[in-house]
Amino acid sequence: MRIERDSMGEMPVPDDALYGAQTARAVENFPVSGEGIGRELIGALGQIKLAASRVNRDLGLLAPELAEAIGRAAAEVVAGNLDRHFPIDVFQTGSGTSSNMNANEVIAHRAVQLLGGGLDSKKVHPNDHVNLGQSSNDVIPAAIHLAALVLIEKDLLPTLERLQAALSAKAVEFDPIVKIGRTHLQDATPIRLGQEFSGFASQVEHAIAHIRASGEHLRELAIGGTAVGTGLNTHPQFGRRMAVELSGLTGVFFREAANHFEAQAGQEAAVQMSGSLKTLACALMKIANDIRWLGSGPRLGLGELVLPEVQPGSSIMPGKVNPVIAEALILACAQVVGNDSAITIGGLYANFQLNTMLPLIARNLIQQIRFLTGGCAIFTDKLLVGLQADPERIKAGNERCLALVTGLVPAIGYDRAAEIAKEAHRTGQTIREVARAQGILPEAELERLLDLRRQTGGKGNV
Repeated sequence: MRIERDSMGEMPVPDDALYGAQTARAVENFPVSGEGIGRELIGALGQIKLAASRVNRDLGLLAPELAEAIGRAAAEVVAGNLDRHFPIDVFQTGSGTSSNMNANEVIAHRAVQLLGGGLDSKKVHPNDHVNLGQSSNDVIPAAIHLAALVLIEKDLLPTLERLQAALSAKAVEFDPIVKIGRTHLQDATPIRLGQEFSGFASQVEHAIAHIRASGEHLRELAIGGTAVGTGLNTHPQFGRRMAVELSGLTGVFFREAANHFEAQAGQEAAVQMSGSLKTLACALMKIANDIRWLGSGPRLGLGELVLPEVQPGSSIMPGKVNPVIAEALILACAQVVGNDSAITIGGLYANFQLNTMLPLIARNLIQQIRFLTGGCAIFTDKLLVGLQADPERIKAGNERCLALVTGLVPAIGYDRAAEIAKEAHRTGQTIREVARAQGILPEAELERLLDLRRQTGGKGNV
């Protein structure tokens, strides 16, 4: 162990640790979950410190030698090379100050090493140099926006676009297949299987649009507001230049917050995005569960779809295969909805000039994005790509549907049609058989009205 000092005094720190006294205190103070702040947020903190070293150098506030060393150390944080030096629990101080100081200390010590010094050197100071022009109160909100939007634009949205394309392709493939629709879990009028899948594709398309719209607020970065939004102790150009620098580093467009007081006091941008992700989760759960039910069987279920077999389904029943990919996505969606509840509570916990649920919001928002990305990827690749329909199974059940009588209503009226449906149900006959036996319509007209594909109309198909 070595002895590190901060404004509260001395703290023992492991000899090989790049962090300092403030991090060591936080490790002692917050043994809550054993879960750290995560790779994405650590990386975002590294990007902010890297950008700050360049901006402060260009503004003439940081010596080029120090800026170079800090930038190189921060780049190692971005790359994930120093993750083991970020040991603080995610359930910590509500501002995330402990994790901001963790980054400052690690980068300062690593910068000293890069300059040829030992860990006892103060040539690079965590506050005066690495945190120059910054406060935890603007760094952590900015890191949340940075980490979330980069994940969304580079991982989630491309995955959702692949999912939407796969669903659209199935809509085209399945369009020739006419089946019976279901409302209230009961037989309804005919629908083409392709129309059903076009609805799925449209749900994902709308979810993508919601996420893109919510992302616009995440583009605003709180950095430059320092402690309470006034920008005390930072250069007036710092926030704008940081947004430009971070846009270049990430390849994702960011801008300085239009109002720094809003950007630090509230977390509505995260709450809104979480709501959009929850909306996506609701759509995905419906899609996955419908496909799961439509593939139920293989002999005594609905059996309209044949899902790819990816693993044995039972430890006791030989030959059983379960819809595990759909279920995995459903589980992920359920967790996303739960995370949204925590984020909503986090958004409510903003007092005066600062939200004090920032690590919780960061953890849950990033987790939502990762779960949805991973769940949608396997759903597309391991289920949708190999998904097939069973046209013969579908056709065998179509003629027995009592709701087919709806097609006769314009010609014979609702009451007469209801009598035919009741008679068919009582006798076990089909609608066609009862109507033909009663001679209610000429044969050609009866066949025209009971044509299943005609009853599916033209709406909602691809």
